[in-house]
Amino acid sequence: MTTAHDAVVLAGGAARRLGGSDKPAVRVGGRPLLDRVLAACPDAGLTVVVGDPRPTVRPVRWTREEPPGGGPVAALDAGVRETEAAVLLVLSADLPFLDRDTVRHLVAALDEDPEAEVALLVDAGGRDQPLVAAYRTGALRRELRRLAQDHRGLAHLPLRHLTQVLRPVRVTAGPLASFDCDTWEDIATARARIREHGTVLDEWITAVKDELGIELDVDTGVLLDLARDAAHGVARPAAPLTTFLVGYAAARAGAEGGPEAVAEAARKAAALAQRWAAEQDEAG
Repeated sequence: MTTAHDAVVLAGGAARRLGGSDKPAVRVGGRPLLDRVLAACPDAGLTVVVGDPRPTVRPVRWTREEPPGGGPVAALDAGVRETEAAVLLVLSADLPFLDRDTVRHLVAALDEDPEAEVALLVDAGGRDQPLVAAYRTGALRRELRRLAQDHRGLAHLPLRHLTQVLRPVRVTAGPLASFDCDTWEDIATARARIREHGTVLDEWITAVKDELGIELDVDTGVLLDLARDAAHGVARPAAPLTTFLVGYAAARAGAEGGPEAVAEAARKAAALAQRWAAEQDEAG
């Protein structure tokens, strides 16, 4: 079971290296960068986004740092003020490849090390990533208060002033988990990577589910096998039409059917396609 935690996503930067574009709204794989990050932290009890409000894939609470554009420490302070959980996940809004497993490993790392005050993701170059991290909220509040007193405010302070005084535990993940998009070149790289053979199908299915408001997780292998059987055993156009009908049948089964309803409908349709193929073989 995942430890109870809240999440703060920092989405209010000026994006100067993107020409001032609204970076959280830039799309990678058809989905805004912010929505991709939100999809990686579904277990958070409350998710606070520090930035200007805009439509998102799921409900969040909005706030802004003071002053607006005051930098990541001021933004983090604004987010912390909206949360209550003992553990706080802190993420930037420009992480196109962040996934749920990485987020869960960060939260679990604090469980496994009671002395640690922050679990920091370490990138492929060995650098700590304070905006891909899980913090103990009490320690974070303590150090934010200290910094505000020492510097007469938090605006434009570097994050290292905060993280260098917290006791860390470090977490490693895949090389892309901490990949962030600071430039248009980074955006182009991210867009190219999601179209690679090993990832494009999962990326597409996720984008479609977000667009249609579907949360159902299904075994895509079952549907691909069904499409193959229908195409080979009946006719090529039968593949998309059959998978559509399977989805329709699963929907009629209602929410209680879930992935099992899809699997059962796919099984029946695949068996039918195989019977068609067998009859054709006999006729031949």
